[in-house]
Amino acid sequence: MTDDKRRCALVTGGGRGIGRAITRCLLHDGWAVTIADVDREAGPKTEAEFAAIGPCLFHQTDVRQEDDVKNAVAAALVRFGRIDGLVNNAGIAKASAAKVTELALADWNRIVGANLTGAFLCAKHAAPHLRAAKGAVVNIASTRALMSEPDTEAYAASKGGLVALTHALAISLGPEVRVNCVSPGWIDTRGEGAVNGHKARELSAADHAQHPAGRVGRPDDIAEAVAYLLGDHAGFITGANLVIDGGMTRKMIYV
Repeated sequence: MTDDKRRCALVTGGGRGIGRAITRCLLHDGWAVTIADVDREAGPKTEAEFAAIGPCLFHQTDVRQEDDVKNAVAAALVRFGRIDGLVNNAGIAKASAAKVTELALADWNRIVGANLTGAFLCAKHAAPHLRAAKGAVVNIASTRALMSEPDTEAYAASKGGLVALTHALAISLGPEVRVNCVSPGWIDTRGEGAVNGHKARELSAADHAQHPAGRVGRPDDIAEAVAYLLGDHAGFITGANLVIDGGMTRKMIYV
């Protein structure tokens, strides 16, 4: 496939973790990918490693900064000439373990800025090009938009906002652009150059067994769903939130 016929995606946070798996999956499916990532080490490493799969470009981007987002969109257009898909994956898990009464406003703003404002800015500046391509957006939220552990207010609020932003954008940008959301549960991202906070230890049999699906999630579980939602087979799906958590949010737990 020649580059001028390839669909092109902008994947934020595409250098590590779930974003890295999404980048690889899309390249295997014949997309060209711009990796918009703040990590100046992981981004170029992923670009170099995946160049053998398909055309990809790393552009250092802090999605909280509007000029950075504008420049990432411009870089994608210069390299590939179009934007058919946007994956808003960049985010911060948590700034601290502070209780809500001790959570610093700067930490709250940092998380909400990366997880929610960044997605808004990317959608804002990619929208004209997505409309021209009749493309699609996939936002990566979390099951924490639906349920919580203690002391996760900023993260939960940002991901809940991202679910709401999804259906708002679906109405505003439709019918030219479809906008959907994926909410991962526990995904073991260690093999993709990232860790899962307190879950960075080796997984146990109990970790897997507590999931109705029988295992902890893998990055490819999310990547393949994103590829589907960006593609033509999902043409009647917009404004949806696809929960991919091995059934955990449907499980009654009594201690």
